Amino acid sequence: MAPPDAATTYWTRLDSPLGPLLLTADPSGALTSLSVPGQKGGHAVEPDWLCDPAPFRAAEEQLRAYFAGELKEFSLPLRSSGTDFRERVWAALDTVPYGATTTYGEIAARIGASRAAVRAVGGAIGANPLLVVRPCHRVIGADGSLTGYAGGLERKTALLALEGVLGR
Repeated sequence: MAPPDAATTYWTRLDSPLGPLLLTADPSGALTSLSVPGQKGGHAVEPDWLCDPAPFRAAEEQLRAYFAGELKEFSLPLRSSGTDFRERVWAALDTVPYGATTTYGEIAARIGASRAAVRAVGGAIGANPLLVVRPCHRVIGADGSLTGYAGGLERKTALLALEGVLGR
C-alpha cells in the first residue's frame, strides 16, 4: 500500500445524539466535512479514503463536549472548498455565537450582498460541508421559523434546543 499523499482523505465515524457522524480530514488533520445520515449533499465513504480515527481525536473530544453542553465554541482546523461567495457566507456563519440565531438576510448583509441575494445565501448555507462545527443550524427565517437544514429540521431543532435557543 502506497503512503498517503496530499490528496488523501481520512475518515471516521462518531456516534452522536444526531446519529452517526461521518467526519473527513485532509492529511494535515484539518476537518473537511462533517455529515449526518440522509443529509442533503452529504458525503459517503469513497473507496480510496483511509479509515483512521487518529486525525479526529480533537474533533471527537470537542464534539462530545459540545453535545454534553460543555463546549460553546469549536477550536478545530477546518478546510472547506467553495466559490468565493460560499466561502464568504461560511465565514459569516463562523461568527454566529452559540445560543444565538441570525437570518438569511442578516448573513447577506454581513457579506455585503444585496437583499436579493438571500436565496443564494440560503444555497451556500445549504452547501455547508461542516455541519455542527460551522453553525448553519443557527440561521432561521426572517419570521423566526426554522427553515431549511441539510441535516433535517429535527436535527436543527435538537441543536438549537441544546444551545438553549428553543425550549427543551
